[in-house]
Amino acid sequence: MAIGAFAEGPAGAGYSGRVTSFVVLSCIVAGSGGILFGYDLGISGGVTSMESFLSKFFPDVYHQMKGDKNVSNYCRFDSELLTVFTSSLYVAGLVATLFASSVTRRILLGIGLGFTNQSIPLYLSEMAPPQYRGAINNGFELCISIGILIANLINFGVEKIADGWGWRISLSLAAVPAAFLTLGAIFLPETPSFIIQRDGNIDEAKILLQRLRGTTRIQKELDDLVSASNVSRTIQHPLRNIFKRKYRPQLVIALLVPFFNQVTGINVINFYAPVMFRTIGLKESASLMSAVVTRICATVANIVAMVVVDRFGRRKLFLVGGIQMILSQIMVGAVLAAKFKDHGGMEKEYAYLVLIIMCVFVAGFAWSWGPLTYLVPTEICPLEIRSAGQSIVIAVIFLVTFVIGQTFLAMLCHVKFGTFFLFGGWVCVMTLFVYFFLPETKQLPMEQMEQVWRRHWFWKRIVGEEEEEREARSIALSTT
Repeated sequence: MAIGAFAEGPAGAGYSGRVTSFVVLSCIVAGSGGILFGYDLGISGGVTSMESFLSKFFPDVYHQMKGDKNVSNYCRFDSELLTVFTSSLYVAGLVATLFASSVTRRILLGIGLGFTNQSIPLYLSEMAPPQYRGAINNGFELCISIGILIANLINFGVEKIADGWGWRISLSLAAVPAAFLTLGAIFLPETPSFIIQRDGNIDEAKILLQRLRGTTRIQKELDDLVSASNVSRTIQHPLRNIFKRKYRPQLVIALLVPFFNQVTGINVINFYAPVMFRTIGLKESASLMSAVVTRICATVANIVAMVVVDRFGRRKLFLVGGIQMILSQIMVGAVLAAKFKDHGGMEKEYAYLVLIIMCVFVAGFAWSWGPLTYLVPTEICPLEIRSAGQSIVIAVIFLVTFVIGQTFLAMLCHVKFGTFFLFGGWVCVMTLFVYFFLPETKQLPMEQMEQVWRRHWFWKRIVGEEEEEREARSIALSTT
């Protein structure tokens, strides 16, 4: 039996074009929304490990951290209020609010991130030439990683301010990437797909497509866009239609890929890296620098992913990254089980060993599940359900991230080192899911993606049966 679907079309499937400077500039501006998202991810864990911040807003956690001998090492940061602060961004991403007071600016930030995370991956995928779509879409994850890195560097720098108000700078600087994205969005062009879909202006879309591809030979791609738009106009309720049988593969992947993305435990690192390193015995400054080191590894891995994703494909990166993360989580759990008890410290050599393993883990995520979670769902959904599919992806990411953010510190307190074995088990499950159920989609035009499901050993049984039923009904009608 053929496992997976090796339906790899030729580069661009007959499309012409190259990556022009116009595409690059447009995608840089759009991708900067990822810097905003990453900055907020990175800033949370940093400020919640600063003693000045904890003593002001979370005094109970501060006293536990400073050495209450009756508190387990695994429970020093366990606080419902602390997890609410860390996770508030994701509630706001799900439930948008029009107005916020000065004490809920973080929630208002979350509202904007909910919109940008839904639209940016779609924008990048529609602007990119098919043969380079993976690399360009992965730029969004690279921007997220750069945002986290910037946040970690700022946290490390402001922690040294003597009067203990550096955390104010960390939180306030989120306005900088937000302003850049807002101003840049004014000058961004619409995608050709959107222009055709909005008002049917094929001439305008053709001119834009020629500018994007750097060639006048774009008729085949334009015809496919028009055809996809015609189909899309017949769909009145995309979110309702995605539940139809013929879209079952897209629905399952739009639900499970972002879910699996979060149960890897990656946002434990994004949220709580400094907190974790403080938990295992590193000092305030060293824990913040350790977060910088792990993020540098992730950023380099993001760049590697951009280079290889359209050469080696999505499945290979998913599988290799999955195996890498499984081994990393098991090793962290084993080191903590052997060397880190409820009371007493951890030898510095083993603390740095945990740091090295965490670097391996975040690198594995950064060249696989990190960028591909945004890429694959956008490219497999046809135009008529594309926005609905991406909305589901982002909603799942925000919901599961909120749940994990709310439960991790409590889980670490009660399950201890077993927490990392639990994450490792989830990574095993999702790697098997990719191996059996996720087809290869590299270099295949988005408008021709339906052929992937008809060739897949499992999904053809679902979409193929509906196709046969439709043909049978058509023949029956023609004979009556």
